[in-house]
Amino acid sequence: MKINQVKCKNCEQPFDEGFQFCPHCGQKTNDELTIGVLFYNTISNYFSFDARFLKSFLPLLTKPGYLAKEFIKGKRLLYLHPAQMYLFISVIFFFIFSFKARKQAETLNEELKKTLTTEQVVELDSIMTDKRMSDLKIEDSLSKLEIRKALKDNQWITQMSNKEIDSILELKNIPKKTDVSFGFNEWKIDSLINIKATDEEIYKEMGLDDDDGWFMRKLYTQALKFYQARDGGNVLQAFYDTVPIALFFLLPIFAAIIKLLYYNKGRYAHHLVFSFYYFSYLFTVFSAIFGFNLIWDIPDWIDFLIALSTFIYLMIALKRFYGQGWLLSWLKCSVATFTFIAIIIPTAAIIMGLLAFMIY
Repeated sequence: MKINQVKCKNCEQPFDEGFQFCPHCGQKTNDELTIGVLFYNTISNYFSFDARFLKSFLPLLTKPGYLAKEFIKGKRLLYLHPAQMYLFISVIFFFIFSFKARKQAETLNEELKKTLTTEQVVELDSIMTDKRMSDLKIEDSLSKLEIRKALKDNQWITQMSNKEIDSILELKNIPKKTDVSFGFNEWKIDSLINIKATDEEIYKEMGLDDDDGWFMRKLYTQALKFYQARDGGNVLQAFYDTVPIALFFLLPIFAAIIKLLYYNKGRYAHHLVFSFYYFSYLFTVFSAIFGFNLIWDIPDWIDFLIALSTFIYLMIALKRFYGQGWLLSWLKCSVATFTFIAIIIPTAAIIMGLLAFMIY
């Protein structure tokens, strides 16, 4: 190695002094590790959070279809890569959405706990005081008085006699708005649970046949678990946890729909680039909606109008990117939106819901 040469700390290749960056690997020659350098390198390496993001974000919001068109033209370094932009914005979205998801899961758990019978509450909580039991009796009496008054006030509609009203009030368990039907004889299941019957006996009472396979047995196992705990919030949280994974399949499917509508307008990769940028815009919009609602409850009609703007954005983006007329762009936008929202998303939601229920 020559006297006036130094060795790169990264690739260990020699080069002349005076270079600010290694000519072999590109690492900065005098890169002292500070807190600022550490976090900048992390963000830059994983999310390319640099000038390219700032150059890309404003056109993403204000120029539908522009970034995709420029990327296809060959301007690959001037703007942020579509997959990197999608990744970065989706991370922000799911971080913001996690607050709402956790709140929904907790609320659902609380509501479903109200459907537990007294015996199940004792089993879960271990103890219920005499005061609480007396409160339950008072609440039940008040509920019956309210039901009697409501039925009396609406006799002219229901045409029910006083005897029929009295027969309803004599029921041991009057249905409540929080009651949930499980599709099997709950009284028998509760009896089996109270006498500590085996799971196999309970499954058979629930409807499991001896010749049912692994899937059905797993389904009944989860159903019993849910029936005993009423932890629907955990199922909902498991569902939300599968959404990021599902989107890696849904986005290419959306690109395939666009490909079918514009079958002679470039390769599938071109439509995938368009879809990456469009989904980045969607995540930006919904991040704003959920973010603002965390701070201040925005009226639902405003949320609806903001969400509706994504359809208009898509129509403009399709027109600019594919260069067809307004009427044709509106028609294809409508077909793509309807297919994706009415068919693809519900199908995916059913699969995700079943998966969440099976693994929670």
